[in-house]
Amino acid sequence: MIMHASALNHFLTPTEREVFERTGYLIIHDAIESSLHRRLLEVVDRVDTRERQPEHGNRLLSVTDVIQEGNAMVELIDNPRVFPKLLSILGWNIYLYHSHLDVTPSENINDQTWNVAWHQDSMRVNDEIESNPRPRLSVKIGYYLTDVSAPDHGNTLVVPGSHLTNSLDCPDDGVSNPDEAIPLRLNPGDAVILDRRVWHTRSPNTAGFPRKVIWYGYSYRWMRPKDEMTVAHLYHQLSPVQRQILGDATSANSAYDPKPEDTPLKAWLEEHAPHLATASPHGTSNARPPAGGERGSNIGRN
Repeated sequence: MIMHASALNHFLTPTEREVFERTGYLIIHDAIESSLHRRLLEVVDRVDTRERQPEHGNRLLSVTDVIQEGNAMVELIDNPRVFPKLLSILGWNIYLYHSHLDVTPSENINDQTWNVAWHQDSMRVNDEIESNPRPRLSVKIGYYLTDVSAPDHGNTLVVPGSHLTNSLDCPDDGVSNPDEAIPLRLNPGDAVILDRRVWHTRSPNTAGFPRKVIWYGYSYRWMRPKDEMTVAHLYHQLSPVQRQILGDATSANSAYDPKPEDTPLKAWLEEHAPHLATASPHGTSNARPPAGGERGSNIGRN
């Protein structure tokens, strides 16, 4: 099976698209099937136990390159309840370029040395691309495994609509937030789809239990990976779509000029959702003017 049949019920609706384009994020309730949720918690707890060192104390632990941590992590990459919505946003020439899990222990607020760190994702991209607003380029899915339905649970704070501006006015005391900031409130098993340009930051956790989140970042296949992506040893057990998502390709150039075997996602969309299998996720492609001959030939040249 290339993708689970239930994925056909979870493409982005017009209302969801309007919310995402206006705010820069979209919350998906009941995003994880219950048995998968349980297995993901087991993975996160195992990694936290293995990686947390005395010097971490009771601070956030963030671990990257986590697809290799277990089958549950692999199953999540094309989660049929959420991944089709991502296809509706980015199109089919995509892959997973970044993964990390975060564990934020609970502390008394008076014991926390806390500084806000408002930012857009992708670091140097925001310094070196000159457009305003900057291009979307990538989208993250955050799977919340624990309860952040109330403030001060380690919620991600966002400024809705800030994905359309290249700057954000913040108080300069290092602890206060912009007036427009709100906490994302999610129940265990919910997910958020986040445009990388949305200005966001972490917040303290005083809930009495750890905050546990898995983040998967998806981008176009011509973007370099953000972490090591130690996944090639998994290819033999994956579906064609999963291999595409984890970066398998026939050549380096296929990221820019893919062959059919590089992008089985396109073939699946052509069969099940042809309106999403277009040359560009933004409509008709203007990237290739009519050419006199096969690409790569020397017709018309001396």
